[in-house]
Amino acid sequence: MNDQIKHYSDKLAYEIDSWDLKVALENGEPMIVIDARSRGAYEAEHIPGAVSLPHRAMDAAATAGFDKACLVVTYCDGIGCNASTKGALNMARLGFRVRELIGGLDWWKRDGHPTEGKSAGTCASGTCGCG
Repeated sequence: MNDQIKHYSDKLAYEIDSWDLKVALENGEPMIVIDARSRGAYEAEHIPGAVSLPHRAMDAAATAGFDKACLVVTYCDGIGCNASTKGALNMARLGFRVRELIGGLDWWKRDGHPTEGKSAGTCASGTCGCG
């Protein structure tokens, strides 16, 4: 039983769902939401307020202006894309507290939350920006 409790506690410590992220953003909690996909995928559609930082570009120089006191939330397209996982690992290695958005942009939109970008509000093209 203790192993199960630890497992689920760990999941909640390292993951966040779209509802909890929306509430945290609305409450002004200090966080940095990072779109870990390609810049092109970000330009097409992203979570409002998110910054584009592809997982392959995450390094000390690229994150120098980020406040390490803030929670970092990484996301990508969703299931089938692991850019958010790679991004979360990179950001943790850089010393940030990180959570990964469960379901990524796909579940964010399925839950009815708004997006921004050139393709916001349109059907997904079926291409992944995991790059």
